[in-house]
Amino acid sequence: MDKPRWSKEKAWEWYDAQPWLRGCNFMGSDCANRVDQWQELGFEERLKTADRELELAASIGFNSVRLIVQFEVWQQEHDGFMERFERYIQTCAKHGINVMVTIGNDCSVPKEIYEPKTLGPQKVDWGYHGGVKKSPHMSHAGGHGYTVLDDPELSVQFYEMTAELMTKYAKDPRIIMWDLINEPGAAGRGEVSVPIVRKFFEIGWDINPDQPLTSCMWSQILKGGNPSERLAADLSDIVSFHCYSPYTDMIKVIDFLKELYGRPLVNTEWLHRIYHNNVQEIFPLFYLEKIGSYNWGFVAGLYQTYEPWEGMWQRVDAGTAPADWDFTKWQHDLMRPNLRPYDPKEIKIIKTFCQMADEKFKKK
Repeated sequence: MDKPRWSKEKAWEWYDAQPWLRGCNFMGSDCANRVDQWQELGFEERLKTADRELELAASIGFNSVRLIVQFEVWQQEHDGFMERFERYIQTCAKHGINVMVTIGNDCSVPKEIYEPKTLGPQKVDWGYHGGVKKSPHMSHAGGHGYTVLDDPELSVQFYEMTAELMTKYAKDPRIIMWDLINEPGAAGRGEVSVPIVRKFFEIGWDINPDQPLTSCMWSQILKGGNPSERLAADLSDIVSFHCYSPYTDMIKVIDFLKELYGRPLVNTEWLHRIYHNNVQEIFPLFYLEKIGSYNWGFVAGLYQTYEPWEGMWQRVDAGTAPADWDFTKWQHDLMRPNLRPYDPKEIKIIKTFCQMADEKFKKK
């Protein structure tokens, strides 16, 4: 199949014209989940929270955020969702922050325990990563994760949402990149999502936005990943990846991806203190390599991504957890609910290297 993705030369020309992209996967601390983030119910208060927290993000040097949309809100509150999405983008831009938009998501649970997303008041399970007991981050025996893209009727609507968003914002400088599907092939989907990945890119190629298209490598990268993420990387203009591994393993992943693809790299998920993936080592490394940086989480809140993945607790219960996992630390998130740093030393490092990056960019 022809791959009308950007040439390496175009990808580098675009990337070198940008300041160092650094920020986080963003959700306001008063959102239980992405339905809460995008639905009409409570949105005015949610947007006020996001405004405060985005102002804080900008104050430490962040200039970009990764936002994941929620199909069910678009489907059930279409006009309102489109208006609210625009207001969210405006709020980010007010603080000098651009947006990477993530559309699809393979991080899922098996069909037998899948619960359709419903609008309205959202339940929170306290003490669980992501605020849910039935988590994609726990071990599930057999089968593979389910997404609405597995339903023929819903998939048509999902692709309509994709095309609508990309068409509307195809030339909008507030959007920095299109992250078409999060963690393709996750939850044991492997080859199942190959045609889905291809469809997302075909939609993007038809629209031909000013922004680059990407979809991440994320699992066992040094071994080549699963078929869906390999295809995604082969089709991406800018190569994005997730890596929650310690410093030395992160270097190996970066070196592997640089050699294999020869394209700009953007890390769209990192920061896992329990695994020794920390700000002190990883953020300066991304600065030095000019690798886009989006850690997971910002202000700790209802979504509770400071808690360990449930699968980690399963390993603790089974007696198979590595001895060096450090459960005395938060997993993700940079700020406490009172908007003070989890660790002031981390924020000092972030500010230092953001300032260095901006000074270097100005001299170009």
